[in-house]
Amino acid sequence: FIHILCVGFLAVSSEDPFLTSSSLPTCLPFASSQSVPLPFPMAHGTTTLAFMFQGGVMAAADTRSSCSGLVACPASQKILPIHSHLVGLTSGTSADCALWKRILARELRLYQLRHGRRLSTSGAAKLLSHMLHPFKGTELCVAATLCGWDGGETGPGSRGETTKNQMTELFYVCSDGTRLRGMLFSVGSGSPYAYSILDQGVHWGLSVDEAKSIAREAVYRATYRDAYSGNCVDMYHITSKGWTRRNREDLKEEYYREKERRKHEKTERRDVTFSD
Repeated sequence: FIHILCVGFLAVSSEDPFLTSSSLPTCLPFASSQSVPLPFPMAHGTTTLAFMFQGGVMAAADTRSSCSGLVACPASQKILPIHSHLVGLTSGTSADCALWKRILARELRLYQLRHGRRLSTSGAAKLLSHMLHPFKGTELCVAATLCGWDGGETGPGSRGETTKNQMTELFYVCSDGTRLRGMLFSVGSGSPYAYSILDQGVHWGLSVDEAKSIAREAVYRATYRDAYSGNCVDMYHITSKGWTRRNREDLKEEYYREKERRKHEKTERRDVTFSD
């Protein structure tokens, strides 16, 4: 009797035009290889940058988190410390970046407990790349820049300068398994504007104050043109003694300083013209 009812229900369903034209899915999401579309397009935007110089590694990022056209959080933290001598700059989906940062920090801590030493930045980048590669082609969105120090601590009488023997390391790792080593990286929707400042001003012989100024200027220029970047700038300096965090700076102060500087230059040009 139950079998007859089931056959009858299937027959009616196949003949009912309303049921056949229903918008209900024909199969469950987990039974199909096709990805389920998001209810609305996700627009990711950020500006993160890092570069190496004789004083270590300087990393900077804005603090605006966006979701489509909405500013979801104006004070997010995109530079995440992993251990005492390694930080990660994150770009992509905030939840994915936070999760994989915790996973990487756990694995590095376990390695240190087992072997009595820290895993190198190169090893950490390779580990993260191998863990992310199986998720290639999925909705996972993680783009991380790992900034670390692999050399021993300098003595009390040293000047804190590094040599180009790769004591400082810089790696870019993406959720598709990409792993790149370099001396300068900028990631995010504001990176083209940041590169215009970095390519012009970054060189090995920078002092700490000069590196800080260039990093702040690059983030400011990116936020000035990119709507998905903005609010404040965070800066980290990685040396042989570990990472240190600079005070968070509001970029609107840089905007007003820029206006005053342009006003002063305009006044000087006008005075020179009148004197001529």
